[in-house]
Amino acid sequence: MTLPLEEVKRRLELAGQPHLLHFWPELSEDERQRFLQELSQLDLDGLRGHCEEAAAAAAAPAASLDRHIEPVPAELIGSVRRSEQSSLAEWEREGLLQISQNHVGVLLLAGGQGTRLGVPYPKGMYNVGLPSGKTLYQIQAERIHRVQELADIQYASKSIVPWYIMTSEFTLAPTEAFFQENDYFGLKPSNIVMFEQRMIPAVTFDGKVILQGKGKIAMAPDGNGGLYKALVDNKVLEDMKKRGVEYLHVYCVDNILVKMADPVFIGFCVSKGADCGAKVVEKAYPAEPVGVVCRVKGVAQVVEYSEIQPETAELRGPGGELVYSAGNICNHFFTRAFLQDVADKFEGQLKQHVALKKVQFVDTQGNQVKPTKPNGIKLEKFVFDVFPFSRNFVAFEVVREDEFSPLKNANSAASDNPTTARNALLAQHCRWAAAAGATLLDQHGKPLPPAAMSVSDADCPPAQCEISPLVSYFGEGLESLLKGKKVATPFILDQKQAKELQGH
Repeated sequence: MTLPLEEVKRRLELAGQPHLLHFWPELSEDERQRFLQELSQLDLDGLRGHCEEAAAAAAAPAASLDRHIEPVPAELIGSVRRSEQSSLAEWEREGLLQISQNHVGVLLLAGGQGTRLGVPYPKGMYNVGLPSGKTLYQIQAERIHRVQELADIQYASKSIVPWYIMTSEFTLAPTEAFFQENDYFGLKPSNIVMFEQRMIPAVTFDGKVILQGKGKIAMAPDGNGGLYKALVDNKVLEDMKKRGVEYLHVYCVDNILVKMADPVFIGFCVSKGADCGAKVVEKAYPAEPVGVVCRVKGVAQVVEYSEIQPETAELRGPGGELVYSAGNICNHFFTRAFLQDVADKFEGQLKQHVALKKVQFVDTQGNQVKPTKPNGIKLEKFVFDVFPFSRNFVAFEVVREDEFSPLKNANSAASDNPTTARNALLAQHCRWAAAAGATLLDQHGKPLPPAAMSVSDADCPPAQCEISPLVSYFGEGLESLLKGKKVATPFILDQKQAKELQGH
């Protein structure tokens, strides 16, 4: 509902933000209507608090939590490397059973723009340069197809894993259009639910809302922790209940190796009676800039690397392993009941994190300014900040090379770029092919050495072997297709190729 101008003026005065209407006399009638609508949608009553909180948070020194932290107890951690094979197989069966009963959904956090990647569209639409030309969205959609199929084969079911996609004002329309253009990658449109997270104003260091244009506020998504408010605002929890979804796998769009609705992870969490779980990878080195999953004063949470002193980060156990090695990769399990609890009781208690950004603005003369250094504060909530509210939190350690290669930067950066993401996937598929008994050949017909199966730098990429998720979810079922075969690269094993190999 659009409020009358006088009411908006009154509330902005109370919030200490009357400058937002500085250029009102210069706006056309259309611009005034649009701006009035935008202002009416703000939480004007909470605006003063938001601005003061942002300024105070930016000025506060970084917390140091060393005296209060301890590792997650070993009995609450499962591990792909350390757990018994029989346990892993049991967890996988349990996960597939839950999928076969339509109890599992996946939720994608896709509200961010591809700014650091250097593209003007959502990251999920990005093509990292695989031989197949598939985008992140297509790879993920095909993994959903395959995991449903695996559950159906094992339990003679007809399962559905609904895909919930949280977008923002920036990413909703292009994402919807992209899915429509690609026929939803073969998934039923009714099983893909897109919804928007809230936008909140960017604020100057002295607590003033930033005007991006004469009649436009500088807004930003409220972080991936905006999920919990968005679930309520968009009635997503109601949709889950209606579909019978009890367990949710939540992940970030940019991880090219993500296992959608991972049956092993789901099964582990369900078997442990967990309401909340986190996948972790072993930190590559003590000072790696990733959050650490641990306990603070006995309560599970993610501690940012800036909140731990170097000497604590370097602590090692009796076997030489890092004590705080559980690196957070934004890959989580939640029960629907826990999410409902968070929505009903805890959402307002979520911590606010400060991001200092260069925010374009208009100066008092009406000139557009592109700052060269950070001039604004964006407050964000993080998805993992609900861990302390969990009654039964567990962690599950996976192998980085198999499950985590984020796409965050353009190729001008040294890591987490399109080349490293592409190489991680191709190297994984080379390992799968070799494990299935295939011999990969180079362009001269000579067997490739084992080094070609590993992730390496841009100068020496892995062999060009790509296996469609529609053929294999995580390396399963390849032996009957590839054992004893000599395969020339580049090699794409898609469904058509799989049928031909089966016929031989």
